Amino acid sequence: MHYWTYGDGGWLGGLFMLIAIVLFLGGLIAVGIVLLRRFGQPPSRRSDALKILDERFARGEIDKEEYEQRRATLGD
Repeated sequence: MHYWTYGDGGWLGGLFMLIAIVLFLGGLIAVGIVLLRRFGQPPSRRSDALKILDERFARGEIDKEEYEQRRATLGD
């Protein structure tokens, strides 16, 4: 019975293994980049601005009309 070994493939087997390793590592790197972009981003500045605006309205520093106007501006 013949078992497949690295030496039996010659240069073609070695080339196939090299391509497979490069594709595998490239896939791992791509998955890592996607995960970092998806879950590693800091909160946007817009959400920080809306939070500050909500706090100012809750403290009574601005009235409802000004609050709605600024919120509409930040929403665009």
